[in-house]
Amino acid sequence: MKPVRKIHGLAVGLEMANVDTDQIVPARYLYRNRSEGFADTLFHDMRSDPQGCERDSFPLNAPEAEQATILVTLDNFGCGSSREHAVWALVDAGFQAVIAVSFGDIFRNNAHENGLLPVVLEEHEVMHLLQHVKSGPAKLTVDLETQRVRLPDGTCFSFDIDSAARENLLLGRSKIDATHSLMSTIDAFEEAYLGRHPWSE
Repeated sequence: MKPVRKIHGLAVGLEMANVDTDQIVPARYLYRNRSEGFADTLFHDMRSDPQGCERDSFPLNAPEAEQATILVTLDNFGCGSSREHAVWALVDAGFQAVIAVSFGDIFRNNAHENGLLPVVLEEHEVMHLLQHVKSGPAKLTVDLETQRVRLPDGTCFSFDIDSAARENLLLGRSKIDATHSLMSTIDAFEEAYLGRHPWSE
């Protein structure tokens, strides 16, 4: 995955709480292989009516939202099932960061492993950002290096993130990649351990 450092782009708002992974990607699309892409499944049943027509009221259907790279939403985003497809759909649709009051734990971990930055801010800060994008997608900067979200007018909000997850995102590596980078240390430990305990081999 690509390193995540500073995301400067358009943000779009989804003023909803408790958006679960089935709303992000309906279960009927889970049969797909990762290589097929999931961008067209993102919020599918929220974006379209039963006849397949787009709902004009859904914020991601606005033409200018096609270029959005940052999603701003409310609390408990990504709750529900553990499907990684929810993160895949956001990434495939061009999103690089999601800002919310809170996230489902598994969704947050899946985001870290797929190069999507989940940013937790205080509720009043998120509401300020939602007001910023209320009339349509607007510019926003999410800086992982300084752990700050900045608006064009200079308003700045700080956020916390697990240090290991931050390092992996900055380097563009997953936990598996991080483990592979330590293979020489692991091999040396195993060799020394077997030297002290040959009976365990």
